[in-house]
Amino acid sequence: MLLAANEVAKVSTGEAISFWVLAPLALGGALGMIFARNAVHSALFLVMTMLSLGVMYMIQQAPFLGFVQIIVYTGAIMMLFLFVLMLVGRDSSDSVVEVLRGQRIWAAVLGIGLAGLLVSGVAEALTSVRPVGLNEQNAGGGNVASIGKSIFTDYLFPFELTSALLITAALGAMVLGYTDKSKRRTQRETADARFRGEHDRPSPLPGPGVYATANSVAVPALLPDGSIAPESVSAIIEATASRELAADVKSVAGSEPGPDAHALKAGSTEEGDK
Repeated sequence: MLLAANEVAKVSTGEAISFWVLAPLALGGALGMIFARNAVHSALFLVMTMLSLGVMYMIQQAPFLGFVQIIVYTGAIMMLFLFVLMLVGRDSSDSVVEVLRGQRIWAAVLGIGLAGLLVSGVAEALTSVRPVGLNEQNAGGGNVASIGKSIFTDYLFPFELTSALLITAALGAMVLGYTDKSKRRTQRETADARFRGEHDRPSPLPGPGVYATANSVAVPALLPDGSIAPESVSAIIEATASRELAADVKSVAGSEPGPDAHALKAGSTEEGDK
């Protein structure tokens, strides 16, 4: 028994080389995920960590777990995270905003507690756990067949409970993301609400250049009585220095003096002098 345990505990040269190549990649990806300021970069660092772990599982005679790690977690879940991040467009400045009061303190406390649990578990595994290998488990038809037999016999209830939780989470996401479009007002209801005084004015805001002498956005619109509609000019343009728009306002309002009707052209004046 001890000889078998010692035989299993031996690490081959290829396995050692693979570990020292993949372990720094996994650790570097984990650190990059934590310290990256961009959410998309953080997700890509996590993808690198998951790929390294998947290859390490395969080296440790667990091909099913390795393929699940790569196909399900890296290929499906992380790609879903990336699509959501790109669609939502989370900016790097949003990640530093503290939404919940004291969340950084609680995160630090929980992180230290989780680190303590991991260190104690790894220390227990290095000192008290005796390696037995996977040769006996993989002998009855292979790794995949043994895992399938264990899931649907010894761990059937936890497996079905996990599937029920996933279905419940999917239904909850559908309910939270559903928007009732039946409560949206029709065009007739919106018009009635305008005339009932629920809006600032019954008609839409006039566009720039309507009944005006030019089609520039800086030219205010004219109302039917000839007065200027102040709502037709953007607030940004209204903030411009008044001297820059004074000439346009005078031109549209008609307050600027026009040419003299009795004035003669230059050519006619010269002919009269002759």
